[in-house]
Amino acid sequence: MKKMLYSLRYYTLGREQYHECLEKARKNNLYGLRQGNVVAAVLASAFAFFPIVIDGNYRKAAVYFITAFVALLLAVITNREIRLVNKYKKQIKKQYVYISATVYYINIMSFGMFLGVWANPGSFAVTFMILLVCALSLFVFSPIFNLCLTLCAMAAFITAVVIVKTPEIYITDISNVLFTGAIGSFICWRITMLRLVLMLNAYKLEDERNKYLDESTIDELTRLRNRRDFMQTFNRYLSSYRSSDDWLCVAMADIDFFKNYNDFYGHPKGDDCLRAIGVAFNRLKDTMGVYCARVGGEEFAFLWFEKDISHVDAVVSRINKLIKALKIPHEKSGVSGYVTMSVGVYIEKCGASDDAKALYDLADKSLYSAKKNGRNCAIISGRDIAQYQIKPA
Repeated sequence: MKKMLYSLRYYTLGREQYHECLEKARKNNLYGLRQGNVVAAVLASAFAFFPIVIDGNYRKAAVYFITAFVALLLAVITNREIRLVNKYKKQIKKQYVYISATVYYINIMSFGMFLGVWANPGSFAVTFMILLVCALSLFVFSPIFNLCLTLCAMAAFITAVVIVKTPEIYITDISNVLFTGAIGSFICWRITMLRLVLMLNAYKLEDERNKYLDESTIDELTRLRNRRDFMQTFNRYLSSYRSSDDWLCVAMADIDFFKNYNDFYGHPKGDDCLRAIGVAFNRLKDTMGVYCARVGGEEFAFLWFEKDISHVDAVVSRINKLIKALKIPHEKSGVSGYVTMSVGVYIEKCGASDDAKALYDLADKSLYSAKKNGRNCAIISGRDIAQYQIKPA
């Protein structure tokens, strides 16, 4: 199994995802332990009453109840471990899973051995054979671990039938258990392989899906979101604002005289300028909760919510400071010796409009006003506010 995992995981998807696969397998084993123990506890406790009612066999009923109690105890402990793992996102200890599975297996096999040997010394041990095949089918363990448990159970069973049963019966039981053990080990190994391959393929498909999703929504040059993602996000903002949000702010920004910059410095330098601006604007999401996307060649769009309308000035000032801090020389700019931006902001009451295109056009008109007023400034407008201008410090 280790060889298979190394070959499939390390050489195709990497070491980190290989360990994620193992962690997921351990978590699945915990869920399997919980389910297996719950089923064992319910069935054993339900059937415990039949020996008492039918033939007054309290010894058999006691074995049923003990099996049910041990299974229930393991189910409770495993459920507690699952809750802790989910709550604190901690790693699952490999030793814990193996020890719990061993105790579960011993409990089930002891129960099957009692029914197949001591409770019915004159009959063939069909129950034990069924449990030998099914007991480990819920888990993803290495074949060595499965084989060790199976061989130990088979050795204990063979010893018991030789002691308790007659040669006519135990010869058949031994033949059956040898055949069943081989079949059970093979089935468990095949199930484990299939589950691991499914996990590996699921990881690969998830990686490919995320890769294609990023390629379709992220601008390759600036690593900002692209126009497609901006419009999707815009529509989501219009319909899913929080009750604590009063205002939706839409801003458009344009690099001043960027055509002159490209003509003078060359397009590679223009790409470098856009990359630097993209890095700066990517910080806005973390620092001020402002979504930013590149929607055109040198055009950027911003979305954010405000509780206090006066805080809009702080966001606009932050955008201007980020551009100013870059200190990108621009000798052919008509307003400064460095790269600057014109910004247009439109503010709307949350819920007042659901027309993304109309709000986008109003923000674009504010940007046009900023360019008309000399560039390197911001124009703030809105249905409920008087238009005003912000100049960079």
